[in-house]
Amino acid sequence: MAAAVLFDLDAIGPAEVRVLGALNDSKQQTPEARAELFPVILRIAAKVAIVSRCAPGIDARGLHVTNLAALRDALLKVACDECICLSDGFPVAALGHDQRAVVDGDAKSAAIAAASVIAKETRDRYMRRADATHPGWEFAQHVGYSTPEHREAIERLGVSPLHRLSFQSMAYQQLILTEPVSLNG
Repeated sequence: MAAAVLFDLDAIGPAEVRVLGALNDSKQQTPEARAELFPVILRIAAKVAIVSRCAPGIDARGLHVTNLAALRDALLKVACDECICLSDGFPVAALGHDQRAVVDGDAKSAAIAAASVIAKETRDRYMRRADATHPGWEFAQHVGYSTPEHREAIERLGVSPLHRLSFQSMAYQQLILTEPVSLNG
């Protein structure tokens, strides 16, 4: 998931400014805090874009390239004349708008922090829905992170169509990742 958020600072009141001031790195927020911020960000943002990429596409192009392309697509959906597009850490190629890559951007920019919350909460909601259609992998509990339970489920069931076969985490080094298990038997 990648997301981009555009705020119209002229249309934001004091209460919204307090919300923007409370935003920080989404990884430092609890899932409950992200869930509470999600509708607030959607309400006060002038534009929000969310872009998703599938596991086979990530496997084909690589995670970093896919992430930057998804971020580019999200930024293009919210960009407007005379805006500066901010990205967290990495520049985005061929954007056609002024841009800045901000190191630790989600700790320095409300727009980047808001986009991080939107992307992470959208991903968590998707994983909770995926848990119902792909039982046994416990997606609702680990929401895509490498946990001992997640690795045990892969050892027991193999990979699902949602798993990336190119995933190179040390946590998965001992696992043999093969083609996804068919859901149709």
